[in-house]
Amino acid sequence: MTTRTVSGRLDGDGMRFVSLTGSGHTTVMDNDDGNTGPRPAELPAVALAGCTAMDVVSILRKKRQDFARYEVRVSGEQRDDPLPNVFERMRIVHVLEGNGEIDALRRAIELSATKHCTVTGNLASGVAEIHHSYVVRDGAGDEHYGEVVVTDPAERLDALGRGAPQRSSAGWSVNPTAQAVRPAGDDRWLWPAESGTPILIEEDHDPGRSKARIDR
Repeated sequence: MTTRTVSGRLDGDGMRFVSLTGSGHTTVMDNDDGNTGPRPAELPAVALAGCTAMDVVSILRKKRQDFARYEVRVSGEQRDDPLPNVFERMRIVHVLEGNGEIDALRRAIELSATKHCTVTGNLASGVAEIHHSYVVRDGAGDEHYGEVVVTDPAERLDALGRGAPQRSSAGWSVNPTAQAVRPAGDDRWLWPAESGTPILIEEDHDPGRSKARIDR
């Protein structure tokens, strides 16, 4: 399994965030007032465009298709109500200029949409669990970790925020009061067990996954 990482840092007094990806690149996001970068909700469309475009161009080149210019256009429709304003429809248009074969282009798009494009797969299938948690560093240098909620395909999006989701018997239940404390200088997480007895585990830079291992 591959893990992708991103860290986002607040830059200034507005809503400008600078994100650093695990591959070492930065992306700026902002709101309408600051307008120094794209809106966060625009980035899924950016990722979708880039993902499918790389697939299609790669496949066409392997098929030795002749094209002088390639462009991909993506539009996404977000619902207005209820919150959150999730995307309900995405449309992708691949624009080419050249003398390539239409059938080859159709096959390249089909392979991207149904097999290769990770972003398409995530947006279309909704299979991903998203763990929402926090780390707070207090004045003494201690770090406090807590998991708030897990959103996944089993949850109605218009019901989020009304309480912690209950997982199936094969999974685990989110405890919004669960908290881990890591003393300053310690490289392991201290978790409260179900019995109330602390459990000390190694930190793997993914506290949510560590919590899942304990509860499962």
